[in-house]
Amino acid sequence: MQIDLNADMAEGFGPWEMTDDAGLLQVITSANIACGFHAGDPDRMMAAMRGAVAAGVGIGAHPGFDDLRGFGRNRIDMPRATLENQIRYQVAACAGMARAAGGQLAHVKLHGALANMASEDEGLARACFTAALSVAPGARIVAMAATAQARAAEGMGISWVGEIFADRAYRADGLLVDRREAGAVIHDAGVAGERVLAMLRAGAILTADGGAIATRIDTVCVHGDSPSAVAMAQSLRATLQRAGVRVAPF
Repeated sequence: MQIDLNADMAEGFGPWEMTDDAGLLQVITSANIACGFHAGDPDRMMAAMRGAVAAGVGIGAHPGFDDLRGFGRNRIDMPRATLENQIRYQVAACAGMARAAGGQLAHVKLHGALANMASEDEGLARACFTAALSVAPGARIVAMAATAQARAAEGMGISWVGEIFADRAYRADGLLVDRREAGAVIHDAGVAGERVLAMLRAGAILTADGGAIATRIDTVCVHGDSPSAVAMAQSLRATLQRAGVRVAPF
């Protein structure tokens, strides 16, 4: 069994730090780089990308809503054409920066509220993926497993990978439990690791109500926007490797 580990990074802004990107790059195999809309700036993007190239970690664009104040977690209703152009703008910038850093853009993964909305709305997911691929046609799409994102990617016939989250709880319909609800975020690294291992063995998302949703799982996300992100990633990787799971880029 093989699995990719991904994390969001370059999510600070100016003098404000968010994550130990250098530490995460020693553990993960794919990096989702903030493109400046929900977080990040050109200096942070370049630093993270150079670090990823040096560590042999795949580089991905992580586009989100233009929402620095809300960290991209506010749902925003806007004209579809405007959203598509915002995605093109972010992904194109990320692809160009990756080349300048000596690497190349490997994947695209939607961020925050935009990702959650696309996981509920197949039409929105298609629009986002089409916009991203219009400027980065060689990139793979990282889609939230067992959601409208995955259905859209499958229906479009594009190259995609299915993603689950190590540190988030799931609803019975396969969507993430709202962060405002108790138990939505898993902080115990040991619990997260055993839970991910159980999902990989089952080939299914395990939901908060005890259910299981069979799905394709290619990559596991550890959120990078917490002080314990590196420790969580290290613990998860160690748990998987002890169980004989090979950790490698998708």
